[in-house]
Amino acid sequence: MQDELEGLDATAQADLVRRNEISALELVERAIAHIVRLNPQLNAVIHTRFDAAREEAREVVAGSAPFAGVPFLVKDLLCTTAGDPIHFGTRVLRDARMCAPSDSYLAMKLKAAGLIILGRTNTPELGTLPTTEPDAYGPTRNPWNLAHSTGGSSGGSAAAVAAGLVAAAHANDGGGSIRIPASECGLVGLKPSRGRTSFGPDLGDSINGLVCEGVVTRTVRDTAGLLDAIAGRMPGDPYSAPPPARPYRREVGAAPGRLRIGIHTERPGGLGSVHPEALAAVENAATLLSSLGHHLDQAHPEALDDPELARHFSTMYATNTAWLLDQLTTYTGRPVTADDVDPLNWALAELGRACPAPQLLEAIHWLHGYTRRIAAWWESGFDLLLTPTLPEPPPPLGTFRPDPADPLVAGLRASAFAAFTLPFNTTGQPAISLPLHWTPDGLPVGIQLVAPYDGEDLLLRVAAQLEEARPWANRRPPLHAAVP
Repeated sequence: MQDELEGLDATAQADLVRRNEISALELVERAIAHIVRLNPQLNAVIHTRFDAAREEAREVVAGSAPFAGVPFLVKDLLCTTAGDPIHFGTRVLRDARMCAPSDSYLAMKLKAAGLIILGRTNTPELGTLPTTEPDAYGPTRNPWNLAHSTGGSSGGSAAAVAAGLVAAAHANDGGGSIRIPASECGLVGLKPSRGRTSFGPDLGDSINGLVCEGVVTRTVRDTAGLLDAIAGRMPGDPYSAPPPARPYRREVGAAPGRLRIGIHTERPGGLGSVHPEALAAVENAATLLSSLGHHLDQAHPEALDDPELARHFSTMYATNTAWLLDQLTTYTGRPVTADDVDPLNWALAELGRACPAPQLLEAIHWLHGYTRRIAAWWESGFDLLLTPTLPEPPPPLGTFRPDPADPLVAGLRASAFAAFTLPFNTTGQPAISLPLHWTPDGLPVGIQLVAPYDGEDLLLRVAAQLEEARPWANRRPPLHAAVP
């Protein structure tokens, strides 16, 4: 059984514990050993809590929770865990040795589900860039090719799951930060609907509703089961998504029916060309969906191509970056200066500070209207939209490094890179990246499916259908826990 453990998903690991075929402590010790052995090459895990995890594993009662005894990792951005470091990828919080005073509601739910948190994973500074290369902790490397990016901002979590350190890990998404790393690391990455998960008790929402919490996994059933564990309204949440008709885990294997699916492969907003491998990923997925009985059309919401989206999204992001730097000042008790953060975040904060309040309100108003225009396409008779997750395969490390002389260029490059993912943070719709394609040199390239708001059930049904037709969970990168 030991040789098979690294190939098991979190659901299967929990079943072993439930049947007393392995103890939670054995699972935890094995995951710790993988982290110790492989993390020096990956740099995915930046904070560990191994001794606490061992104590928690000893207290696990088999079958007491859906994921009782399963090792897990938490991204070092949001999702605070009491007494553990929380640095948001910044040097200033690292140097201040900032630790969280309490658990977030999300952390409470993860623990209630029985997950054993082994540590926290690397993230770009403030989660801004679609690659995980913070000055504070250095780059996380892709287990499929160590010279390439894992994506961001959940790149540390994605690398850890792809390399088999753990079966699943926490992630969050404000412009693609679940789906981008999932695409680049060959994983399942579902961005839930706005309001599906809570940011409390410390926050009502994040970046005016652009961000949502979730996970990265190797299987659709893990994504569904973990969404069941973390979803739901909590006290004081300013808004919440409607509760599902039934548990999400029951959507896995349920027939999705014959769906009408639009296809869009041109980068929204005219932000550049799309790499042939990304096009091939969508074409192959479309062929597979058609063979499963679905009807596909070359069609998409016209509003996706509105070039004004970038301007208003940037206003939201810049003003929130300015607020975040103010929060760093509050946390550390000293002013945060340009020397404390990377040049892009400082430039964004300066733009945010110069933004009048009416301009921010205008951006919010415009984005609400944009959301209505996008949603109208689904109301016209389409069930899903199929796109590339990313316009290109995983880029080399260093691609997005800001130039201090003109740091906003890196921001523009990042926005163009996230052209297929970012719009659905503004609309709040659920979207999933699935690992259905690899380049000839072995780099994963994801495809994205987007549903109407509150459509996670449909996404999970179709994702499970695709997973059954073209399984991916047994594909392993060269750097993996199962490889001696």
